[in-house]
Amino acid sequence: MTTTLDLTARTSSGVYELSYHEAGSGPTLVMLHGSGPGVSGMSNFEANLAPLAENFRVIVVDMPGFGDSPEVPYTKPYPEHAADSVISLLDDLGIDRAHLVGNSMGGFVGLEAAYAYPDRVDRMVMMGPGGIYAETFAPPLSEGARRLGEFMAAPSEAAMRAWVDTMVSDPTSVPVDIIRERTERALAPGAIERMRNVFASLAIPSLHGPMWTRTGRIAHRTLVTWGRDDRMLPLEGAFFATRRMPNADLHIFSNCGHWAQVERKADFEALVTRFLSAA
Repeated sequence: MTTTLDLTARTSSGVYELSYHEAGSGPTLVMLHGSGPGVSGMSNFEANLAPLAENFRVIVVDMPGFGDSPEVPYTKPYPEHAADSVISLLDDLGIDRAHLVGNSMGGFVGLEAAYAYPDRVDRMVMMGPGGIYAETFAPPLSEGARRLGEFMAAPSEAAMRAWVDTMVSDPTSVPVDIIRERTERALAPGAIERMRNVFASLAIPSLHGPMWTRTGRIAHRTLVTWGRDDRMLPLEGAFFATRRMPNADLHIFSNCGHWAQVERKADFEALVTRFLSAA
């Protein structure tokens, strides 16, 4: 059952209850956020919603345990649960097939959706996706991951700023109000615990094996984008990520970190629109 109020709606199907924002008409495009502290669908993609809605029916989701969507018991790795929830949402909305745009953890979720439900996913844009990154030369713990751990250990607005600085090439590109909003969400009762549960679930072995071992079976047309200056998942991971995917193209953004949708906003929107609309 789905109910709608303005641009915000909540849908329930099975064990999943999701909050999302929707705008526009045309082919369906579902946007999946990352997993950083205080994240929600709109904190990741609010500025991109209206431009992309000129060509697509855009659905910006709060994945389980983030934003206004409640968490669920994690009996398998988080990306698999979140992929199930995305397909559940499509079922409730009567959508047979959708494009996916995923940032970081959202990219991991998109790949899991394409793997488990290949007929429900059309084209994909994966932005510095998790799950298929391998630190061939970079340290196992990136600067961004270290700052994230510091925030989790001692959360504050200053720690949030230090982490966000590693998400972008130019820290001035992130508005102060975004920092404050994310800090408020991250410090809300239960938010840190929900994040810890998400990350803990990644240690649960997948019945299908690690995602990087399965990408050869994901044949969807995919555009993988990466920021040249990414300090969360360094650029080298882009080449490992795309080499095994049979129909993946790679685009590298200069002067850009982990958040291309912020630092290279107009270019990101144009690239997504062109890729998803091409014959």
